[in-house]
Amino acid sequence: MVNESRECIIITGMSGAGKSSALNVLEDQGFYAIDNLPPALLPQLFDILESNSTAAEKGVAAVVDARSETLLNDLAQVVAKLRENGIRTKIIFIDCSNEDLVRRFETTRRRHPMAEGLTILQGIETERARLNNIIKNADIVIDTTGLKLPDFKKRLLEASGMSVEQPAVIISSFGFKYGAPQDADFIIDARFLPNPNYVDELHSLSGKDEAVLNYLHSFPMFGEFLSRADSLFGYVSSVYGDTGKKQLHICVGCTGGRHRSVAVAELLGSYLRSSGKRVRVQHRDIDRGNLR
Repeated sequence: MVNESRECIIITGMSGAGKSSALNVLEDQGFYAIDNLPPALLPQLFDILESNSTAAEKGVAAVVDARSETLLNDLAQVVAKLRENGIRTKIIFIDCSNEDLVRRFETTRRRHPMAEGLTILQGIETERARLNNIIKNADIVIDTTGLKLPDFKKRLLEASGMSVEQPAVIISSFGFKYGAPQDADFIIDARFLPNPNYVDELHSLSGKDEAVLNYLHSFPMFGEFLSRADSLFGYVSSVYGDTGKKQLHICVGCTGGRHRSVAVAELLGSYLRSSGKRVRVQHRDIDRGNLR
């Protein structure tokens, strides 16, 4: 049987070092994510997920608990079996200094899983000794000591051979009379622009029509506004990727959502797209009527 899943990334390492964060990063990259899975179940999981589009397209990322001796032996055997089956398998070990780990457990007030009857530091040292062979045989070791999440994400993706994608930009036009979108990252109010709705020959058209665009372009403020918006959101869309966000939602509003906001959204989308951004433009209220 040929397994269609392309890759298996096994995430293990020290408790509190960032295994769950690593799983979230890989899930955002399209991997089928599984948390706290016994290693012995991984080959069975691939059999089950043969028809799953997410697993088949990208692969599986799984956090495994490798603290017990049984699981340590299982992990080595399972990795060998997966590779024999033609599945590209990597072990990523997430590490961190003892000092940082102690600080993290004290901050969250969680008990270290191996500190039953021991101090936090003793639990960490016990776990580190138990995982010594795992870290030696890991394909990738990432030390999260002092790392902020965006830096950790960048290092993880680079070490895994993946690029940090720029976030997708979604530009939505809307009418304030119907309420502002609740999921906007930025809202642009275009109601200061001259309103084509009050021009008889433009009333029945929309911001997609050339006549409406020509009308708006006849006002110098329109071009100046677009230039400044393009500069702002060209920069913002570039730096948003460093925060870990997968998309940037820019909403442009006018009174009814048919003329000015549509025109601004279309042109801003075109500008950003020409600079290499992944852009989708949508118009929430363009067909909700064009009454004066």
